[in-house]
Order: sequence, then structure tokens, then C-alpha cells
Amino acid sequence: NPLFNSVVNNKPRLIVMTKEDLADDKLTQKWIDFYKSKGYYAISVNLKQFNEYKKIIQVCKEILKDKMAREAKKGLKPRAMRAMVLGIPNVGKSTFINRLAKRKATVTGNKPGVTKAQQIIKVDKDFELFDTPGVLWPKFEDQQVGLRLALIGSIRDEILNQDEMAIELIEYLKNHYQGILADRYQVDENEDKVKILEQIALNRNCKMKGNELDYEKASKIVLEEFRNGKLGKISLETPEEGTKEA
Repeated sequence: NPLFNSVVNNKPRLIVMTKEDLADDKLTQKWIDFYKSKGYYAISVNLKQFNEYKKIIQVCKEILKDKMAREAKKGLKPRAMRAMVLGIPNVGKSTFINRLAKRKATVTGNKPGVTKAQQIIKVDKDFELFDTPGVLWPKFEDQQVGLRLALIGSIRDEILNQDEMAIELIEYLKNHYQGILADRYQVDENEDKVKILEQIALNRNCKMKGNELDYEKASKIVLEEFRNGKLGKISLETPEEGTKEA
């Protein structure tokens, strides 16, 4: 969210990509290199791994070592590191905090809007986290940005047309991850994207009364299997695309 720049201002920043297990490894590394080229600290983590929190704290200490050294030189008593967790909805912020705190300090859920209020969580005697609800920017200049956010679940599914989302995802996978759809759903990827959704509905027996195909059910299957990693490790945006749209 570009609005975060005004919030963070000149504070040190660590960009944590929280869904390493779902993302394309090559593109994740490109994003890390991109952020580092901009002067930010950046790492990726797999939230399903409980030992990931250790490297987060280590990086935070590295970021603040000069500040802590200056304070120690002045004879000031060391204070706990305090970090504000900012992000768009449904990117795993609450799970990330729970991993760091080694307990269920926040409510989690695979949908946007679970965190409702700000709170401070004590990780240990030297580290505190200030949790905030996920915030989307109010207007997308590029419709592709909104589509990608919808596909990863950062916008509520209830307000969107899931058939259209699934069709656009199918088109993206056809162009960037050839073979995934054929392997998972036994479809012909040379077909039109709408035809592919129809084939998925047939192959997964998505039918309504009267034996009509249930495109909505088929669309939900595609979206859910994309979001939970059953289609493989996929990323929707490159640094070049993100920079252009930003």
C-alpha cells in the first residue's frame, strides 16, 4: 500500500513476504533483490514453519544496531525494540505475530478483515509488536492491481464476481504457468479460458438441477485451490509490473 510511506516516514523498514510456501521462488527472490536495491531490508518466510521467527528478530536487531549502540554510548538503559506491523488484508499478519510471540496472541483467519483493532503484543523482554488492521488504499488506478488483490483474497469474495476472477486466473496461468491447469484439472490449455472453466466444471462434476453446469462452484474450486497452494507455487506480479503500476 503506497499510503504506508507517509506513515512509516523515515523509520527503518523491514518488508516481510509471509507466504513463501505459496509463491514462485524465482519471483520471490526478484522481489527481495528489488526491495534491497531501494534500500529496504526484505526477507521471505513460511508461516507454517515455527522456527521462522528467529531470523525476523535477528534482522530487526541488525536494522537497529547503530541506534542501540548510540544509546548505549550515551549511557541510556536499553529499551525493548518496538515494531509496527503494517500490511494489506489477508497476507498473514496475525499468523506472523503469533509465530513471533509463540502463542495465540491474535485472531487469525483466511479472509480479510479479521483483525479489528490495534494492540501491542509482547514477544519477549526485548521485542514488542504493534499490530494494526489490514488497510487497502481507497482507489486502484490500474484494474490489474485490484484483480490480483482479489485473487489472493485481500478483497472480500462476497462483493466480487467469482466467475470472472476464476476466468482471469485461468488466462494468467495459461500464459505464465503452462501445464498447471492440464495437470490439475485434465483440461486442454489450448482452449479459450471460458471453455477451460467449462471443462473444469465437467471434470469436477459441478452441476446444478437439470444437469446444468455450475460455473460458480467450479470457480470457487479454482480460486480455493490457487489460494491454498494446490496448483503449485505461483506469483501474480513481477517487480517490473509492480513498479510500473505504482
